[in-house]
Amino acid sequence: MKRRDLLVGAVVALTTPRITMAQAWPDRPIRMVIPWPPGGTTDILARIIQVPLSTALGQPVVIENRGGASGAIGTAELLRSTPDGHNVGIVTSTLVSAPLLSRQPFHPVNDVTPILHLADVANILAVHPSLPVHSVRELIDYGKANPGKLSFGSPGIGSAVHISGEMFKLMTGVDMVHVPYRGGGPAIAALVAGEIQLMFGNGSSTLPHARTGAVRALAVTSAQRQPYLPEVPTIAEAALPGFDIVEWYAVIGPAGMPEPVVNRLNREFMAIVGTPEGRARLLDLGSLVVGGTPAEMGALLRDDMEKIGRVVREARITVE
Repeated sequence: MKRRDLLVGAVVALTTPRITMAQAWPDRPIRMVIPWPPGGTTDILARIIQVPLSTALGQPVVIENRGGASGAIGTAELLRSTPDGHNVGIVTSTLVSAPLLSRQPFHPVNDVTPILHLADVANILAVHPSLPVHSVRELIDYGKANPGKLSFGSPGIGSAVHISGEMFKLMTGVDMVHVPYRGGGPAIAALVAGEIQLMFGNGSSTLPHARTGAVRALAVTSAQRQPYLPEVPTIAEAALPGFDIVEWYAVIGPAGMPEPVVNRLNREFMAIVGTPEGRARLLDLGSLVVGGTPAEMGALLRDDMEKIGRVVREARITVE
């Protein structure tokens, strides 16, 4: 009896800290890693969510911008962190594309706890007003008449913005130079300044500049027109049937997070962006709220490994 009691006591001692941790969560500030510099779409989304999430969880939410290497530096740091629910991040589809382009210290499925498919953002094909084109067809004609003279920017190699540009080159035969920046903010700033001539810019960060006339919106990259720019055609309908690329945004954490914590985070994030006010605010930024379960987000990661991998191969995208 004594031996059995000792064994039971040992099991309880080992399991109680984990149970107590899950029940007490969160017991300190939540760190939200954004693997891009301030000013880009991911950073904007995080700052919309920051205060209401802090209120809901009863702990401060601290945003840490860890830009560089097309999001890989910050993502790797997040996925190395303790999986106790106090370390989460908002990432883009670059989570999947980056390991397809170069060796990374993480696997986009095996090293990740998926939490929520937060939103989808179509890219906007925008040009600097000095470029003498007003449609996708005119851009194609201009590019073919001036090979190598057009440059397009992106937040980094392998981002949906970059892939959109490479797909455009592949489908049109237009020779353009890719100029990668350290995030969406610096890239859109370069377009506004005229350092680059065009960009398949993320909807959230490009839309405000399109509305003011700082850049000229020619088309969107999604299969359907976007409600925030209903008068702007899709690239598919304007010139290139079949062109369809949308960048997704997701909440993730390191592998091994407790399931109750994951489900709580899923509910809290969705409660913030899923209200009519939240949806309207994200729509104003060019983002369409998606939602769903952690399992559905995990399925998206697996599906995109195949989908984006095919795009990378067909467009012959390589690390420059």
